[in-house]
Amino acid sequence: MIVIDSQSRQPIYEQIVEKVENLIAAGALAPGSQLPSIRALAVELSINPNTIQKAYGILEQRGDIYPVKGKGNFVANQEQVLARMRDSCFRQFEENVQYGKELGISKEAFAEKIEKCYKEDRYDRNNRG
Repeated sequence: MIVIDSQSRQPIYEQIVEKVENLIAAGALAPGSQLPSIRALAVELSINPNTIQKAYGILEQRGDIYPVKGKGNFVANQEQVLARMRDSCFRQFEENVQYGKELGISKEAFAEKIEKCYKEDRYDRNNRG
């Protein structure tokens, strides 16, 4: 389910947040489904439970998950996660377009590259967005 890259420069809690969000966005974690307990995930990943707690705290602040006292944490809203991820993707795209403009890349060249990427794409998240 969640795999951590111990060689990555990205902090472990950020990796967990990212992986959980990706699982929610892909529909692998449906709204209302229960996440692994902090202890269970800490044991599974062989990391400190405080790291899991921090990741779950961030996910809760973002509205991706919600706690139920005595029961655990549950997935909240897939559409909210998807919307935030799409916004982030578009921001990155806009930054790349700006950078490309500074390098002299034409709008047509970008359009060709986008078209090529979409034609070559084997996995398109069920044509979302």
